[in-house]
Amino acid sequence: MCLVGLSAPGHVFPCLGLARELVDRGHRVTYAVTERFAATVAATGAEPLLCPETLPLDTDLAALASDPVKLTTLLFEESVAALPSLLEHYGRGGVAAPELVLHDSGAYAGVVLAHRLGVPAVQLATHMISEDWSDADGGAQSAVFTSEAARSYADRFREWLTANGMPDTGPDDLDRPRRALALVPSAMQPDADSLDPAVYSFVGAGPDGRIGRERWSRPADVERVVLVSLGSGFTRRPHVYRACVEAFGGRPGWHVVLQIGRHVSLEELGELPGNVEPHDWVPQAAVLAEADLFVTHAGMGGSQEGLAFGVPMVAVPQALDQFDNADRLCALGVARRLDNHAFTARALRRAADELLDDPAMPTRLAALRAAVRADGGPRRAADLVEREVAAARG
Repeated sequence: MCLVGLSAPGHVFPCLGLARELVDRGHRVTYAVTERFAATVAATGAEPLLCPETLPLDTDLAALASDPVKLTTLLFEESVAALPSLLEHYGRGGVAAPELVLHDSGAYAGVVLAHRLGVPAVQLATHMISEDWSDADGGAQSAVFTSEAARSYADRFREWLTANGMPDTGPDDLDRPRRALALVPSAMQPDADSLDPAVYSFVGAGPDGRIGRERWSRPADVERVVLVSLGSGFTRRPHVYRACVEAFGGRPGWHVVLQIGRHVSLEELGELPGNVEPHDWVPQAAVLAEADLFVTHAGMGGSQEGLAFGVPMVAVPQALDQFDNADRLCALGVARRLDNHAFTARALRRAADELLDDPAMPTRLAALRAAVRADGGPRRAADLVEREVAAARG
């Protein structure tokens, strides 16, 4: 089968566990991805199919995320760039068409590839599901498809679909899949029970294949470990890091693992206390396995890892679905939300102490960990994929 990914960390990593599980079951998985993620994909046993890189992943994405037309146009352009590589691969002599195309919800090339090859497609969603796309992403879809600035984009999209034999399909139709696997915990979807189970199955991402190979050791005689990470795309936030250092730096018994990304230098943070461990990047899952508190931007990947490891969170949402994720974590009783303008050392200490001193917190976290496991992760996802393949075979 073919997996067409969206080449960004928050979209690739949630798919790795499923790719590995399918390979372990004897399936040949071809994974369309950019060279940046080829080695990561290959480690699962899947075969990387290299596509051009078009997303500006080496920049801070905050400004881009505030422009839904530009953001969605970039996703479209990645699909336009990827499709020729996919068609060329499956057009070679001796290369059989896949029985099924799995595709990220933003990887439109996967839908078109499935149509061109005459095989079924299954969407892989790495975010909350919304059946009313006029309200999704804070109205982003509505803005994209109705604003004057987006008309040329929408026209290009329709022309591309028509050129690929889909004249009756519009851009918004691609957001309404026939079948979808949500690689997010059902607990993170407020209305999970109201969605059509014949279309949407919440399986969660589960282990992504890096866990077990990556290592981080908790320092001896430390009472509290705090992980601070704003993911990979929204790391130009020196004020957040400074507040974390002020809140927890030098605090007896506390140890801070501070991931600052590539857009902030240590010089911008000033002298750091000895209990602050700074890094450009950390093995997040390995640290969370030892952590007592997680300061996160509330991307879906980090949110569900926090739940899976039973770690209370201080959510600092930066863009896109992170605000909804943060609110959901708060509604579940395992997080406090602090927006950028309110993120001070004092507010952070208060939020941390409220979470860690809550006597009911361990019970809530344990129940959510159990719920995440019950969603089934990669094994259940692979079961459902195999069911789709069997149905296609007739």
